[in-house]
Parts: sequence; C-alpha cells; structure tokens
Amino acid sequence: MQGHPQTRQRDLLLQIIREADGHLDAKKLFTLANDRDNSISTATVYRNLHLFSKLGLIDEKRLGQARCSYEIKHAKQHQHLVCGGCGKVVDFECPLSELVDKVKEEQGFSVTKAELYLEGYCTKCSKDKPGKDSAW
Repeated sequence: MQGHPQTRQRDLLLQIIREADGHLDAKKLFTLANDRDNSISTATVYRNLHLFSKLGLIDEKRLGQARCSYEIKHAKQHQHLVCGGCGKVVDFECPLSELVDKVKEEQGFSVTKAELYLEGYCTKCSKDKPGKDSAW
C-alpha cells in the first residue's frame, strides 16, 4: 500500500468496499466490518477511508447527502443518480468529457475536476409518493 503497512483490518475494509453492491457510507462500512471483526473501531474506519482516498483506491463523494459515500475507484468515468426518497445511488455514464471540452474551448477555463450527480426519485419511491412533480 505504497509505504503503508498492510494490515488485516485494512484488507477487510477494502474487501468490503469491493464487494459492496453500490456505495457505502462510513457508518454502513463500520457495521459490515464490525460484523466480521469486532475489534474494528469507527476511528479505524475513518482513518482508513481517508488513507484509501489519498492513495487513489477509492472515490469519496458527497452526493447531496449529509454523509460521504465511498466506492472503489473505477477505471471508467461515471456519474450518479441519487434518490431523494430512499437514498439509493445508481451509477450511469454520460459524455461529461464533451461538456468539459466545450467549456474549455468556449470559456478558456482550465477544468481540473468535474462531477455530476442528478437528484430525483427512483421508480419505487416515485410510486410511493404520487404527485411528485419534477422541476424538469
């Protein structure tokens, strides 16, 4: 791990993040890790999430939520849909790089980071909350 000791707890946390079906927040990661190894503390989880992010192993996103969510860094760029009802996060692909290129060309702006997430309601939450009108 690039100058950082490989520990059993780090291995377990990375394994859980890799196995996750979607995005995890620190609280959920702690719960899953603690079920497998009750010696893991919340401080260990937060320290390692910070380290994994710094090493480029995971992506940290604040997708309109109070808490950050984490996922294994993907080789392919993708964006996120966030449900305002259940909090579900869904990955999707869009040509964001084309928009960035257009902004660079038209505005002469040197873009160093671009993120896009869309908020709304998933199919289940849309059905559970009739009358939800979209601003779009």
